[in-house]
Amino acid sequence: MAAPLHEISGILRGVLRDNDLEFTPATRFDDLTGWDSMDLVAVVVEVECRFGLQFELAEIDRLVTVADLLRAITAKQALASA
Repeated sequence: MAAPLHEISGILRGVLRDNDLEFTPATRFDDLTGWDSMDLVAVVVEVECRFGLQFELAEIDRLVTVADLLRAITAKQALASA
């Protein structure tokens, strides 16, 4: 089960408390208004809870864009179902 962008959108909008937040898969997290390192932690925890995944620190360090997060979720799901 791949993580649809709309689900990630909901997570990001909730963490940043901005229902009008707009971005694309190419958007860098650092370019989001008000973004800081604690927001990344909050997003990762929410993703882990929603999708039943667990990320290693090295994987989290590689999350720079929304697309990176989507790919990481897809890769983790593929490993879990193998």
